[in-house]
Amino acid sequence: MTARDLSIGVDVGGTNTDAVVLDGDGRVLAWTKRATTDDITGGIRAGIRDVLAAIGDDRSRVSRVMLGTTHATNAIVQRRQLDRVAMIRLGAPAATEYPPLTGWPEDLKSMVLAGSAMLGGGHMVDGTPIAPLDRDGILRFIDGLDGFDAIAVAGIFSPTSPEQELEVAELLRGHLGPDVRVFLSQDIGPTGLLERENATLLNAALYSVARSVTAALVTVVAEEGLDATTFFAQNDGTLMSLDYAAQYPVLTIGSGPANSIRGAAYLSGHDDAIVIDVGGTTSDLGVVVGGFPRESTLPREIGGVRTNFRMPDVLSVGIGGGTVVDVESGRVGPQSVGYRIDREGLLFGGSTPTLTDAAAMAGSRVAGRTLPALDARTASALEQALAVVADRLEEAVERLSLGRMDFPLVVVGGGGFLVPDRLASAGSILRPEHGGVANAVGAAISLAGGRADQMAPMGERERAIEQASDAAIAKAIQAGADPLQVSVVEVIETHVPYTTQPTITVTVKAAGPLARLTADAPVH
Repeated sequence: MTARDLSIGVDVGGTNTDAVVLDGDGRVLAWTKRATTDDITGGIRAGIRDVLAAIGDDRSRVSRVMLGTTHATNAIVQRRQLDRVAMIRLGAPAATEYPPLTGWPEDLKSMVLAGSAMLGGGHMVDGTPIAPLDRDGILRFIDGLDGFDAIAVAGIFSPTSPEQELEVAELLRGHLGPDVRVFLSQDIGPTGLLERENATLLNAALYSVARSVTAALVTVVAEEGLDATTFFAQNDGTLMSLDYAAQYPVLTIGSGPANSIRGAAYLSGHDDAIVIDVGGTTSDLGVVVGGFPRESTLPREIGGVRTNFRMPDVLSVGIGGGTVVDVESGRVGPQSVGYRIDREGLLFGGSTPTLTDAAAMAGSRVAGRTLPALDARTASALEQALAVVADRLEEAVERLSLGRMDFPLVVVGGGGFLVPDRLASAGSILRPEHGGVANAVGAAISLAGGRADQMAPMGERERAIEQASDAAIAKAIQAGADPLQVSVVEVIETHVPYTTQPTITVTVKAAGPLARLTADAPVH
């Protein structure tokens, strides 16, 4: 009986698509870094073929392929491939002062919104209905639209009183057919209405984008004849099925940084650290606590839209290998040559001074490349640019460390040579082997996870934690976690305001490694 213990991790970024193969003991057997392609499939195909070729006959041991990507984020930021969505808010006559999409950028709003309505329904915090559900109003609104791709529904306090949103979904499917795309806010985010509504609408608009990515992965796995289960990495560093990712693409928006953070922690052997991933255009800094990315407690903006779904606490700084150094002004960034560095950077025969050129001048080596002779002004500007980089990174690390000066700093990413060997705001500086593909490693080591919420009076706190823990563990096992190794990894308690008695919401996260497969245990 042969263990099918190999996992392929793939990370699709805006510039590069990275892939790795890890064995059952977590060792990196093969890795590659390929350029991301416009059709996304080409980059995934090239990456997976590279690592399969490197392991030869051991390809039959591959049982899982995990993908992380920033594709959904890029679609929002770049305003492309987004679906048109009809938005229904349940809560009138309450909460009508701020209509749906309040504060959205006008170009994004006009692109995705097919129409919106604020109708009777919704609940008070204690579950009392604000108004009866306006079923006739819902049907009149939908029938009056010229066209749409999906429908998003958000009710006041629907995460704790979900019945009205479920009734609306049933009503719409009965009216428009079972294949109509209906997305409910209770599946997307916590109680805050406007941010949850925004996240639900973005999720509905991303459906076609998500389908294109999942189809790309399925296509490549089929082309290679792999008998492997496919997963998507999500924002909190755990996995979900491809079907689930296609239904809830917003859960993948933070998967790129989450993969880098977890991969860096794994490669360095430190479960508690600050991580910096230096790419071609930006440096993303995050914090790993207990092996998982620290999540942001504040609403996050994606493409100018305020949301409240779970996201890693990431600080982005405009420093990367392709960041442009302006010789005249001495300014460093934020412009970057990005993936064009192999044509435009001085080191590659171009005419644009970059931070990679500055690092090369200071002694960092790039195989097969040598800087041309530099005039005094350019050399001075490049030398000063590295000092600017050090100051900005010092400040960024200090912000994330919250005063802790002993946290190690784990450096990963292709531009890691820009990070000085010593920063006053951090402990030791670690540069783990394979750090250039830490994001793909993070995808490959992702755990199966589950999360559950429970609201209860303060006097029933212990019981609420127990019930939420049982539900979270059950969801993690359902997602593929080994029942013998799954455990609770996080418990968050939040006070609920405006209640007649002290009340809390308990959020429990459980996670565990995927159950190991053998050749006699087929995958599905």
